Amino acid sequence: MSTKQTYRDEFPETARAIRYLLAAAFVSVGVAGLFGMLQALFRTDYLRFFSNSDYYTILTAHGVMMAYFFTIFSLVAIFAWAVTRSLDRPFPNPKFTMGWVWLMIFGAVLTLITIFGKWIPGLPLKADVLYTFYAPMKASPTFYLGLALFVVGSWLAGYDYFRTWWSWKQDNPDERIPLQTFMALTTMLMWYLSSLGVAIEVLVLLLPWSIGIVKDVNPLLTRSLFWYTGHAIVYFWLLPAYLLWYTVLPKLSGGRLFSDPLARVVFVLFLLLSTPVGFHHQYLDPGISQGFKFVTMTTTMFIVLPSLVTAFTVVASMEHGARQRGGKGYLSWLRALPWEKPEFSAMALAGLMFAAGGFSGMINAGMNIDYRVHNTIWIPGHFHLTVGTAVGLTLMGASYWLIPQLTGKRLRLTKLAMVQPYLWFVGMTFMSNAMHRAGLTGDPRRTADPTYQDVSFHGIVGSMGEMRMQIALGGVLLFVSLLLFLAVITRTWLGERDGDIRVNGVIPPALSGPEDGPRVLDNLWLWMGIAILLVIIVYAIPFAGLIGQSGLFGSSPGVVPGWILSFG
Repeated sequence: MSTKQTYRDEFPETARAIRYLLAAAFVSVGVAGLFGMLQALFRTDYLRFFSNSDYYTILTAHGVMMAYFFTIFSLVAIFAWAVTRSLDRPFPNPKFTMGWVWLMIFGAVLTLITIFGKWIPGLPLKADVLYTFYAPMKASPTFYLGLALFVVGSWLAGYDYFRTWWSWKQDNPDERIPLQTFMALTTMLMWYLSSLGVAIEVLVLLLPWSIGIVKDVNPLLTRSLFWYTGHAIVYFWLLPAYLLWYTVLPKLSGGRLFSDPLARVVFVLFLLLSTPVGFHHQYLDPGISQGFKFVTMTTTMFIVLPSLVTAFTVVASMEHGARQRGGKGYLSWLRALPWEKPEFSAMALAGLMFAAGGFSGMINAGMNIDYRVHNTIWIPGHFHLTVGTAVGLTLMGASYWLIPQLTGKRLRLTKLAMVQPYLWFVGMTFMSNAMHRAGLTGDPRRTADPTYQDVSFHGIVGSMGEMRMQIALGGVLLFVSLLLFLAVITRTWLGERDGDIRVNGVIPPALSGPEDGPRVLDNLWLWMGIAILLVIIVYAIPFAGLIGQSGLFGSSPGVVPGWILSFG
């Protein structure tokens, strides 16, 4: 394969689909970032020009656009690039590909129209249900319909990946699955399994309830179905970042991946362990036995293992690259890495933040210590490290590297691009640090108007006013960083195409290749079967109990009016 062409030249139809997806992702993150800053300033009393009711509309839009639309539009684009690049063939049917692209875009637009419907005169729509949508909070039917279409579009994207691989396999029957394709396929298998929860919740319960076909639904069942998907989706967001850390980051470091088999083991572990963990969001919920909560805590702790393997493998790969660039010493090799390149610095800093987020995540997973931070602002502090930085900043770095390949245009405003990842890192350090500390004091999450701004905690974690100031400062710095990112991407995208641009998107082979690992790692159907079995073991009895006690459309045992305020 020639390396003297951009991806756009080699795969023009697929590149066009990826550009549409990334454009939707960039619009989503821009609007969501603005809303995030407004929330930070509103909740900390620095800027209040809308009502408490509007705060929850903005909070819903921020969560849906950032956590669902930015991440999933980006990840299906990243996977589309990875599959077609590693298999060296485009998607087989461009019309089918553009069909699911437009389905996802239409679903997102329909969802957003519903969220903003209260601000559109004459439009009787509402969806102030936040991004964790479950009963008894109810949205207009178009909210659920839009999300359903969006998810179906992501399922069809996965089908495109699989049938491209099946076509390749016919021509290469004895070859191991290329690593990037393997990563995309295992992630999509996990997504097919884990998204069944929210699909059943929406199509069987919430949508008929919202339309008025049924009068009531079982709220604890809807909550449990949501969290069946709700934690696994975190790994759906995260695994594209892992793909980039394992394959692109070593290349940007100047070296090669340390071990292909270890990377495959990590993705298999995520396929097996990502879904049967949802009950750890429901430690305080009635109607679910402590025994099943304990089982879920155990599976959640096991999922630390692939993250530890990733930390070792990725850092070893970066060290190899640094030493190829002349780096020496136990730690001084770090100085030889290309920290001036935004595509590298964004991914490397994102990985560092993910390590910090992993520590706070272990607190969330423990039954005995989660009670301390449950439903406090500690939780947003955690997922702004994991999703907001580990995923978000990695996708920004990937965009700096991919957009020139997808457009045939060199990266513009490079000085702004160099500053942007570091500004995001600093802003997130301020905001997340303060959120974690405030959570230890009991500062609630998802509350428009906290009432103890000036309380001091006698030096234990600082004063509430100081922590609120850091949250506001961090929110502003993050939005400024986001503006820099969008300025670089927009200027690059709208610039003239360079006739002499040559971007090599080919990933070099790993130091330890797939031949060093057992072929059973590539048996996707074996691992999928084990994953299904684990889900049945963890969820079959609790779900049967919830339905047996109260039915699909009855109230849950132990639930009192207002229980939804615990919000998990």
